[in-house]
Amino acid sequence: MKIFEFAFFGLASLLVLLGGLATVAARNPIRGAMGLLTSIVGIAGLYLMLSAEFLAAIQILVYAGAIVILFLFVIMLLGPSATSPRDARTAVPRYVGAGVLGASSIGALALVASASKPGVAAIPAAPESLGTIEALGHELFTKGIVPFELSGALLLVAVIGAVAVARGKQVDPTLLPAGEGSDTASPEPEGAAQPGALAGHATLSAKEPHS
Repeated sequence: MKIFEFAFFGLASLLVLLGGLATVAARNPIRGAMGLLTSIVGIAGLYLMLSAEFLAAIQILVYAGAIVILFLFVIMLLGPSATSPRDARTAVPRYVGAGVLGASSIGALALVASASKPGVAAIPAAPESLGTIEALGHELFTKGIVPFELSGALLLVAVIGAVAVARGKQVDPTLLPAGEGSDTASPEPEGAAQPGALAGHATLSAKEPHS
């Protein structure tokens, strides 16, 4: 049983790491979204190991089934312009940020490893109600009601911003005054002679000698 748990933990951790790397390194936004989906599935697996089945289900339903789909809709609305151009000027800040994040991760792992030594006080066990629907609902609708409502407003703002970016600077013809939005002239009936053709025909007739 321990071997199965260790293998499952390794698989979930590998999915999280590979998905995160694919999300950051992929230039194609579709591949980045697929990397994010892989990372979300791995996080759901880690929640299962923590006996937080409800959080694992929410991770799949909300993030994988809604947030990633929202990202894909935004990418489809943006079209080919969603691919960012290559810019060498921001390479140094990106590398510095990656180095700081890597150093912080290594430091956190070192702290966790030092906490498991025999001379250090052990981390207390989590309560049995941790991760259950009752405990999460109690925290969500008592202490976390304001962040919960703000997250809904944040998603609404994200959708509105995506629609605004997708529309761009195109002018809505329905908002123009009467007469300005019509660029096409009324079609002429078939068989009507064009003014240029009439003028050319008159010129040719004038140049012909009289018999």
